[in-house]
Amino acid sequence: MTENHKNNYCVIMAGGIGSRFWPFSTERKPKQFLDFFGTGRSLLQMTVDRFRPIVPIENMVIVTNVAYKELILEQVPDMQESQILCEPARRNTAPCIAYAVAWIKERLRVTGYGLQEAKIVVAASDHLILEEEKFRQTILQAFDFVGKNEAICTLGMQPTRPETGYGYIQFANELDEVKGERLKAKGDGIYSVKEFKEKPDLETAKKYLASGDYLWNSGIFVWSLKTIDEAIRRYMPEIADIFAQGEGLIGTEKERDFIEHNFPKCPNISVDYGIMEKADNVYVLPSSFGWSDLGTWGSLYELSEKDEQQNVSLHSTAHFHEAQGNIVVLEPGKVAIVQGVDDMIIAEQSGALLICKKAEEQRIKQFINEL
Repeated sequence: MTENHKNNYCVIMAGGIGSRFWPFSTERKPKQFLDFFGTGRSLLQMTVDRFRPIVPIENMVIVTNVAYKELILEQVPDMQESQILCEPARRNTAPCIAYAVAWIKERLRVTGYGLQEAKIVVAASDHLILEEEKFRQTILQAFDFVGKNEAICTLGMQPTRPETGYGYIQFANELDEVKGERLKAKGDGIYSVKEFKEKPDLETAKKYLASGDYLWNSGIFVWSLKTIDEAIRRYMPEIADIFAQGEGLIGTEKERDFIEHNFPKCPNISVDYGIMEKADNVYVLPSSFGWSDLGTWGSLYELSEKDEQQNVSLHSTAHFHEAQGNIVVLEPGKVAIVQGVDDMIIAEQSGALLICKKAEEQRIKQFINEL
């Protein structure tokens, strides 16, 4: 790691309960803490490892549910307890990011250096990146961009299929767009964002793919501390006011009490709605480094090694007969015989068994609620 990286910070969001991967993932130990691919590293550990070459470990912050604090300290033992920011209530990504920004700002205010130079990347703890060195070079490019421009930058993934499970970003790629022309003239390959789109239906997704100016929304953000601090105050004043009351408390022994009493007052809102869709200085860096948000059993199936009948078996042994397109995940050491079914999810963990059509996996949350 070079001296140039000392002003780089990373915020890892790790508070999700992973209900889409039930029963493999449970509220007690959600997916970010699990080893999905038998590598010996959980998704969270892989995320931290991914950033180590470009962000000092002391500059990393993990925001999570208070219930997972000990689990994080166990999985990332070289992180200080103070770097684990515990939310007493679930309030979506905007308050989560605002908390981390307040923590970084307070730390730099106390040390007295780097306040103007600090750059932050925000990422989820459960994404999979296949080309990690390419990923790091992309993040460094974004760091350089936000260090020179008062800009909010997000990474947009080059779509490879008409995916209905992701949000999309439409970017400005015509030279007559003022912001697009200014940035393209610098050769940055970074474009002004026209619009954020919700998850589309299949026909709309096909149109997005064919148009060439839509990217998958990765939920990875890069900005300077100064830019995001101003954006929070401008677009989310209610949240900014709450954390302003914590100045001088965050980063001290009084932080926990302040957060316990004030964090639940924050509105439940995502950073996409709170800032990204309102700000006029949002840009996207088209990227390609083997990204998946591992949000569904279907995405895990697509990424896993398959047999001749397109079946997947993880963590266990499965024998398939007249069966194709299935994914089986059992506790280590268990054996399954699967006959006469296609395109199914078969998952078992701690005495709970799920048998569900892959095409119907969006109903898993409903099934859990019924329990």
